[in-house]
Amino acid sequence: MSEKKGMSEELEDTISQFRKESRSQSVKEPGFIKETSNLINEASDYLEGKSSNQIYETHPRQITLESTSSSGSKSKRNEEQKKNLQFSETSTRTETSQSLSSLTGRIAEYQALVNFLSRETVGEVSPQVSEENQKHLGLETTCKDNFTVNLEAKGLQEFPKDILKIKYVKYLYLDKNQIKTFQGADSGDLLGLEILSLQENGLSSLPSEIQLLHNLRILNVSHNHISHIPKEISQLGNIAQLFFYNNYIENFPSDLECLGNLEILSLGKNKLRHIPDTLPSLKYLRVLNLQYNQLTIFPKALCFLPKLISLDLTGNLISSLPKEIRELKNLETLLLDHNKLTFLAVEIFQLLKIKELQLADNKLEVISHKIENFRELRILILDKNLLKNIPEKICCCAMLECLTLSDNKLTELPKNIHKLNNLRKLHVNRNNMVKITDSISHLNNICSLEFSGNIIAGVPIEIKNCQKIIKIELNYNKIMYFPLGLCALDSLYYLSVNGNYISEIPADISFSKQLLHLELSENKLLIFSEHFCSLINLKYLDLGKNQIKKIPASISNMISLHVLILCCNKFETFPRELCTLENLRVLDLSENQLQKISSDICNLKGIQKLNFSSNQFIHFPIELCQLQSLEQLNISQIKGRKLTRLPGELSNMTQLKELDISNNAIREIPRNIGELRNLVSLHAYNNQISYIPPSLLSLNDLQQLNLSGNNLTALPSAIYNLFSLKEINFDDNPLLRPPMEICKGKQLYTIARYLQRADERDEKILEKIFKIVANNITETNFEFLCQKLNLANSETDMPTKSTVSLSERAHQALVIWKTQSNKLSLTAAALRDQLIRALTMIGAYEIMDKITALNLFTRAIKFPVDQ
Repeated sequence: MSEKKGMSEELEDTISQFRKESRSQSVKEPGFIKETSNLINEASDYLEGKSSNQIYETHPRQITLESTSSSGSKSKRNEEQKKNLQFSETSTRTETSQSLSSLTGRIAEYQALVNFLSRETVGEVSPQVSEENQKHLGLETTCKDNFTVNLEAKGLQEFPKDILKIKYVKYLYLDKNQIKTFQGADSGDLLGLEILSLQENGLSSLPSEIQLLHNLRILNVSHNHISHIPKEISQLGNIAQLFFYNNYIENFPSDLECLGNLEILSLGKNKLRHIPDTLPSLKYLRVLNLQYNQLTIFPKALCFLPKLISLDLTGNLISSLPKEIRELKNLETLLLDHNKLTFLAVEIFQLLKIKELQLADNKLEVISHKIENFRELRILILDKNLLKNIPEKICCCAMLECLTLSDNKLTELPKNIHKLNNLRKLHVNRNNMVKITDSISHLNNICSLEFSGNIIAGVPIEIKNCQKIIKIELNYNKIMYFPLGLCALDSLYYLSVNGNYISEIPADISFSKQLLHLELSENKLLIFSEHFCSLINLKYLDLGKNQIKKIPASISNMISLHVLILCCNKFETFPRELCTLENLRVLDLSENQLQKISSDICNLKGIQKLNFSSNQFIHFPIELCQLQSLEQLNISQIKGRKLTRLPGELSNMTQLKELDISNNAIREIPRNIGELRNLVSLHAYNNQISYIPPSLLSLNDLQQLNLSGNNLTALPSAIYNLFSLKEINFDDNPLLRPPMEICKGKQLYTIARYLQRADERDEKILEKIFKIVANNITETNFEFLCQKLNLANSETDMPTKSTVSLSERAHQALVIWKTQSNKLSLTAAALRDQLIRALTMIGAYEIMDKITALNLFTRAIKFPVDQ
């Protein structure tokens, strides 16, 4: 379920907090007990509905660098850096995760950066810029000491030359616009710039005039279409940070090695195949991002960057490391995920300052025992390799806090793993682990433990000593008995034991009142245990895919429950006991044997999502129509008894946003469905619907409409009124208007344009038929035709009958008939068919022959549809 997935992602953020903490906390700050308590409180706050942004601040990587040069010019520049700081680059997950522990001590500077980047102010304004222009651009004069212009996401199509008339502009942010060139900008107005950010525009190149920006310290042109960096950029002598992330650069920027003050360089997500040997000239470079390029070898030139502390080579094609890597004496972060490494050069273990090493998704079969040299290592990622064992010497990495070994071939962990006293996150998912070692009880600081996808039969009782654990995942193992040791973990709030063989719940679980999230799906539970009902703080409970038949009355004690999943169980009657859960937001009872719903369901005042798909309802449960808070309803019956109709009362669910009635035998959509004003998604595929009611076309918020696999022969011309539609599907219908080839592209504009042209053509054809009838009908047949079309005598017996020809009277009568029929919203095609039926009934065969000839002629004529 999407609810379940979203919850898991948010809770995973709690664990990712380790990385933030591990970098902000030095070795001499051991206050971990308090930090763990804070983590639990934060998680609790989240699950009580507080905004995740208030709890887990997720910022792009922001790195504050301080030059170590002792020269006067460098010192002056450093002071400016401390005062103004720099800007951050938005990139991929790895880019976000990279922070350098040696740089995070400057908390005040970081806060200053946040404050600095949040300001949208300018300094003293030149009289050349009118107050009206300032107001239009969202600028204010607040402080003479700050000269920042922030025009992010203002819809700019070109460089804002008027803004540059402002005096002393130092910091210019033009991110998320549509600027494609610098054309129109006077380089003389840019000379004072120190920071220029043009992320997410349409730039294809940088002008050579950029060399005039001598004061520029930070340039960010990430997420553009730049394929070439001009050599003139080497003239920017003061540049400290360059960001070219996510462009189309194939060649390393020429003469870049001339930038002697460069400290941060990001060229990730480009098309680089080669790194020049002259790169070591960047003697002050400290952070280098080359992730997701096309490097096939580890460039030796990188090994001779004396100040380098962070190197990201994620997502390349590197198969080995050079022995020269040992020269990176100051390296603290090395990211080599998603490469082709089969072994690690032994020289890598001479990098004694390494704190973070990521090697996931390679082809490593062994890790050297020399890993004991990594005495400062805090984060080690070895997921998705071919490792069969981990050397015992890893236990010498005493500072290790995060160790992930998922998706390997491990059968056991090092015997002395308990010596990793600082370990807080241990993930060993999807290996061949037979048991969890008893010595795990000595991991006093462990917070997150994951052993899913192994062949573990039990959990040692000693785990109860790990009192800081807040999250455990043991999914898809061979566990037969609920681990009693888990019931003694006072900080545990997230527990997932899906896909095991547990048939009973011990009474001891009643003591786990701090639990917020519990998953036990795909086990062997026969009953909903009374002991669950003691978990008064539980918000999420998944007992799907068991063999439960009824719910105890004491479930009313679970006053905090927000999400309850009971899909794929043995319920034959709707459990009325659930109706006491006043705080329930999500209920999944899909794939059971329910035939009807209790009227007590109206007591679920806050319910937002219901899944009753694949049950045995005799009729649509009209009781659901009382749920005015409901936003999502799934009653698709792919495995259950097919519904044949929907009640008109469906329109009472005025908050409904998503409705799934697919895989039934429904013949028509309720004519008042347009009253569901908030409907965003309607899935009605695989039914027997032959008609789209006009009211559906008034659903202005509808974004998804799936009516594939029905009996539709025509779509309404007014379908263009559904202007919010993003996804449509009319496949597998016997459509004639428009034909299926028009609908296959699933483009609303194409369909609507075709129908518009078809309406225009049908109107012309109908007028021609009127003329054929008027010019060829006899007096007797005209009287019969008026009777068949229900035209009153007063409309055909004109006072001037003796002076008006039969042809004129017949044509006027048909126009009157059409006017009356239009009140019923009949299309020209429908009127044509009705008229032809009437002519057939009165035996006007000569007229019919002429109309048939006209139809054959018009069918042979194709008309274009604008794409």
